[in-house]
Amino acid sequence: MSNLRIDWIACEGRGACAELAPEVISEDPWGYPIITPGSLPDAALPHVRRAVAACPALALRLVEDPRKP
Repeated sequence: MSNLRIDWIACEGRGACAELAPEVISEDPWGYPIITPGSLPDAALPHVRRAVAACPALALRLVEDPRKP
């Protein structure tokens, strides 16, 4: 299982991540990301990886759950 983390200090609220991974990321009224709680579904991982790579502020990171076998 993987989780998505946000560096709130680095995030600029541009909304690119919400456009690339709408299954797990939505936006607040100011454009900052709201992540669906819990582990990411496997089907969403390609979209989340693309959102992490495309973040202009490098504020997103994908964290692997250490409990996963």
